[in-house]
Amino acid sequence: MKTKTQLLLELWIESRTRFTNQLATLSENDLTKKLDPSVNSVGFLIRHIGDVELLFAKNVFGATDVKVVAKTVIDKFDSGEWTNLEGLKQYVATSYETLKSIVEIQTDEDWETEITTKEFGAKTKAEAFGRIVSHTAYHAGQMAIIIKYGI
Repeated sequence: MKTKTQLLLELWIESRTRFTNQLATLSENDLTKKLDPSVNSVGFLIRHIGDVELLFAKNVFGATDVKVVAKTVIDKFDSGEWTNLEGLKQYVATSYETLKSIVEIQTDEDWETEITTKEFGAKTKAEAFGRIVSHTAYHAGQMAIIIKYGI
């Protein structure tokens, strides 16, 4: 029988393929695409996903060694600087590994621990983890539409 941690990791990793499968076919030209009237580009969304994964590792799961400057969260708008495809791919590979490594050490009891953040208030770690699963899938859907219809 699998642990809660194993099951939740499987859920997140499978959900995240909605994002990672797109990374394999992106070009640098895709990174600047936007869909009017939205101001966020594909490159911004990729960076944002990485920023939020690192914030989750640090603020939800207590990875105190994680250093993150979540520029997309701080600025709240696309500055147009997210145009280096390989750099963005490396960033989200790092954010994935960082979050995965801290989640892997959670016990079944840890998932019921309540944490509080300024972004979403008091939640159990399991509830908070649901937010990162849906967050990535939500932005992956935006990316797919922008890539297909954006300019």
